[in-house]
Amino acid sequence: MTNEARGAAPAPQPDQLKNRRFPRYTIDTRVQAQVFRAGTTTCAWGRSWEMGEDGMSGTLSGDLEPGEVVTLEFTLPVGGEPIKVRAVVRHRSGYRYGFEFLTLSEAQREQMRRTFQAIE
Repeated sequence: MTNEARGAAPAPQPDQLKNRRFPRYTIDTRVQAQVFRAGTTTCAWGRSWEMGEDGMSGTLSGDLEPGEVVTLEFTLPVGGEPIKVRAVVRHRSGYRYGFEFLTLSEAQREQMRRTFQAIE
């Protein structure tokens, strides 16, 4: 079944990626997404692909829908402390998802900046 048939938004096109507020960096780390539905919490696991100060993309097992608010948890290569952040699913293409961070603290943002500087 295609994403359009499922009601999912298509993945962003290259011209949309140029309009990002923050650059994206290739980061491969384990990611857990939790979503609360119908009185129960559902988890999806996977790996990140790209990350920036405002969001990330990754491949996850599970069934998340665009517009859903999830809790993401991941550990960056620099810093060591797990980051737990609320995010909205912005797009989906198969098992690849795009997330926009909603509640990134200044300490988490600084941890991300240190990671991005280390890999540049």
